Formats: sequence, structure tokens, C-alpha cells
Amino acid sequence: MNTSMLLVIAIIMMAMAFFLGRKRAITVAGGNHGIRNLNSLPGYYGTLSALWCGIPSLLILALWVIFDDYIIIQIIIQELPTSSQALSESELGLLLNTVANIALNNSSTLVAEPFIIEAADRLNGLKSISQMALSVVILCVAMGLALFSWLRVNTQLKARVKVENVFKIVLLLCASIAVFTTAGIVFSVIFESIKFFQSVPFFDFVFGLQWSPQMAIRADQIGGSGAFGAVPLFAGTMLISVIAMIIAVPAGLMAAIYLSEYASPKVRTIVKPALEVLAGVPTVVYGFFAALTVAPYLRDTGSMFGLSVSSESALAAGLVMGVMIIPFISSLSDDVINAVPQSLRDGSLGLGATHSETIKQVIIPAALPGIVGGILLAVSRAIGETMIVVMAAGLAANLTANPLESVTTVTVQIVTLLVGDQEFNSPKTLSAFALGLMLFLITLALNSIALMVVKKYREQYE
Repeated sequence: MNTSMLLVIAIIMMAMAFFLGRKRAITVAGGNHGIRNLNSLPGYYGTLSALWCGIPSLLILALWVIFDDYIIIQIIIQELPTSSQALSESELGLLLNTVANIALNNSSTLVAEPFIIEAADRLNGLKSISQMALSVVILCVAMGLALFSWLRVNTQLKARVKVENVFKIVLLLCASIAVFTTAGIVFSVIFESIKFFQSVPFFDFVFGLQWSPQMAIRADQIGGSGAFGAVPLFAGTMLISVIAMIIAVPAGLMAAIYLSEYASPKVRTIVKPALEVLAGVPTVVYGFFAALTVAPYLRDTGSMFGLSVSSESALAAGLVMGVMIIPFISSLSDDVINAVPQSLRDGSLGLGATHSETIKQVIIPAALPGIVGGILLAVSRAIGETMIVVMAAGLAANLTANPLESVTTVTVQIVTLLVGDQEFNSPKTLSAFALGLMLFLITLALNSIALMVVKKYREQYE
């Protein structure tokens, strides 16, 4: 049986264990009228039996799948001729790929050295033995533990406590996934960045004013010498993000205040979904809109006033990105404002404040942490946006504060550096990880500052 079939069988056996465990609990209690004699409800006994049957089986299945191929490959390597075992890592990997391809196809119809054909046949045999052994182990473990849990059912068994403890552990593991994933991402970026900074000085990267990652591969080859100054990239990122925030924050916040405090229910039911439709538009559509409509309009309008506007400008990308971000701020701010207790509004109005004064003096301070959280989410979306920048702002790493010129961002350069066949030992490719690390640190600093601001205003409100 293959892995998918074993998984289905394990799930079916868990369902059967649940049914039998629940029925056993009712029988031990003396029927439905004696359920009150049980320490827990019958469903908990069934769930405990299903967990006893399923969790060990699924763990064995997962571990077997993870280590099965590695163990089989090591056995194949040990059975290869001595000359083949002495090959380099890349050559040995190529040989093993050949063996795997022959094993996957019909080895009798392919021409290869005899020891490779023999290794392919051995590989197929080991896989068949492994699959058969896995099937026997899974079935025996599942049936044995199902029987064990069935026999343990009695009126004094604290099934509910045991089941809740298992689910607590599962929830803890699920919560830990985010922590471990974040740690893995951070460490992987840090290690690759260290390799980059061994080739390029840290201060040259952080304070350099030129970005040209093209490098000559050989000493006699004509190519760029490589300039890895990241200042133009971060300047372009900040410029486009600031333009987007200038558009999105006032518009989104004012829209949220209107929908929460002034709009009638009928208007709200129409305007709010229409506004949130913007969040569902793909970014590539925004990019087309920026490149084909906004950018030419800005160029033509600028020429009317004697301004030189680039065909790909930071202003075009920032304007369209701001429109894209408006729903994030408006939707989150609207939810936070609606969550402010009505008693605060009534108390302010009862003291003689007007509606606008209540909004400014009571509602906005009370909802400030949530509003700042929505703005932070919007800033993160702006900094991480790639498609709009590629299509509307270009790829030129220009160090400028003029929004009418072409610029690029950190995320665009990361994508550009990692697209295609790249050698991950070259400074050009490793610079993408250094850019990612710096972007992570900047985002962390922004979040810390925002938390300080929220804490200050929250204490003042309380």
C-alpha cells in the first residue's frame, strides 16, 4: 500500500476506534441510563481511543516517510563499487540520480553499466520492502493501540482531562510553528548575509551610494566591477512608501470615520463592500493601471507645466499603491472604531461635547492602538509590494528625492537578483539576502517605534 492509502486507512481506523471506545464506555456504564456514572462523557472516551490509535500511527508514518529515502540511499551507496563511493559529492549525486531514473523506468530497456542496473533493481527492491514493512507496522500499531485503549475504558478513567491535555499540546505545537518558522527564516537570512559581508564590507553596503551588482565572472571577462551600495534602494523604497501612505492614511482613516460615525446603515452596506473590492484586485492589475494610465497622464500633465516627468516614476507607483492600500486601513480602522464602547460616546455627548469633538477627543484615542496596527499593516504591504514598482517605477537604482524620476525598491532588486540560474556563492546573489536582512531590521525598528507610540497614548487615555 502506498502512503496515501495508509493515511486513509489510519483515519478510518481512528473513526472505528472512536465508535468502539464510545460504545465501550456506554456498555461499562450500564447503558445510556448509567452515563452519569462515568467520569467523562462517552464522546471523550471515544476521542481518547481514537487518539491512542491515530497519533502513534501518524507519527510513525511521518517519520518513516522523512527518513525512508535517506536510509535507502545510504544502503545503495554502501553497495556501490569502491571506485564509485570515492567520487566527489556532485559526481556521486549524479550517479544516484541515474540509478533513480533507471529504477523509475524499466531497467531492462535502458543501456547502462551493470552495477548501475543492479543498483536500480536493488533500489526498487528496498522500496518495496520498506513499503510493505511500513504497512505492517502501521496496521499492527493502530490495531494494537486501539485494542489497548478499548480495554482501558472504565468508569474511573478521566478521559476528558487526558483528551484536553492532548489538545493543549497540539495547540502549543501549532503556536510554536510560527515561532520556529520565523526563527528559521531569520537565521537562514543571517547566515547567507554573513557570507555576503565577507566579500563586501558592511559599511560599503549600508552607506554606499551606488548600486550595480553586475560582476565579471572571470578575470579576463568584460563586466561590471560590482557596486553594492544599498542607499539608493532604501531611498526608493521609502519614497514610494511615503507617497503611498500620504494617499492611503488620510483617505482610509476618513473613510472609516465616515462609515462608522456618519453613514446611514443603507449607505454603509453599499459603500463598505465597494471600498473593500479594491483589496481583491490583483496587484498586477494595479501595475497595468499605473503603467498604462497613471504614468502617461502624469507625464503629459507635467509637460504642460514644463516639468520633466519620467515614463516610470515614483509618483505613479506611489499613487496607485496608495489607492491599493486604502481598503486595508479603512477596513481595520472601521472595525476598531466600531469596537469602542457606546458608553464612551454617550458619556462624552452627555457632558456637552459635539459629535466631532467626541470623535477627536474620545473615539480616536480609544481606537488608536488598532488604527496604528492597521497603518503598520499598510506600511508593510507598501514596503513589500513588487509588481506595481516593476511596472510603474522601473528598475533603475537612482538616488533621488524627486518623485518624478524613476526609482526602484529593495523587494524589486531581491526578485531581480534571484530570478534565473544563479550561483549562490557570488556576491551578486548573496546581496539579495543582505537586502532582506536590512529590510527585516528596518521593519522591526518601525514596529518598535509604533509600539512605543501606542503605549504612550494608551497610558494617557487610561
